[in-house]
Amino acid sequence: MINIKSNAELALMREAGKITALARETGAEWVKEGVTTAFIDAKIKQCIISHGAKPSFLGYGGFPASACISVNDEVIHGIPGDRVLKAGDLVKIDVGAIYKGFHGDCAGSYFVGNPPSKEAAKLVEDTQISFTKGVEAIIPGARLGDVSAAIGDYLNERGYGVIRDFVGHGIGRDMHEDPSIPNYGKAGRGVRLSEGMVLAIEPMVTLGTWAVTTAANEWTVYTNDHSLAAHYENTVAITSNGPEIFTIPC
Repeated sequence: MINIKSNAELALMREAGKITALARETGAEWVKEGVTTAFIDAKIKQCIISHGAKPSFLGYGGFPASACISVNDEVIHGIPGDRVLKAGDLVKIDVGAIYKGFHGDCAGSYFVGNPPSKEAAKLVEDTQISFTKGVEAIIPGARLGDVSAAIGDYLNERGYGVIRDFVGHGIGRDMHEDPSIPNYGKAGRGVRLSEGMVLAIEPMVTLGTWAVTTAANEWTVYTNDHSLAAHYENTVAITSNGPEIFTIPC
């Protein structure tokens, strides 16, 4: 069942989104050579708590950290630890925060220093553009498949691998709510989008295959061919004035 949010609930989610976005930016500031992923996670946790919220991910399904930090061929759900970042690494930071009972969720991809190649830089750029294409498809009368198709068509035309095993989702009082939002699909299909829906739209994209494997830690997902992967996500509400991205820092 898709939960439609009231204006009061959207106001709380807007605040949750601001905090989540600030935490993402805080993490991004520490994507530097010689820094450990555990250090970045600690900075993110500190940011979330200092703004009166709680980390959504900490303890979620047993996850042991406040952020998912995935490096290079790791797509999502990387567990922060003693890994030391080096020049050229592509670091994905995925963050969630709970504020007064409502969640925000966002992710970004960041290089340590300069991108290792033009292809790597373009991967990150196109992943973010594909998100924008998805949001642009949220118009009166649109269906969920229009969003999925807009994302997938843009990426497929450019030869990327579009992850199929993991998708975006609705969000609200729960981190993961209906509907599921694939990053591929056919336009004109799926549920009709309506005011009050809140969606976590998150393209996950690779320079190679879309096929992935979950590591022995039962969390970290990496590409089967060890190709580079990017991830970009924001929490987006459908309002009377069109789509509104909640996870953009002030």
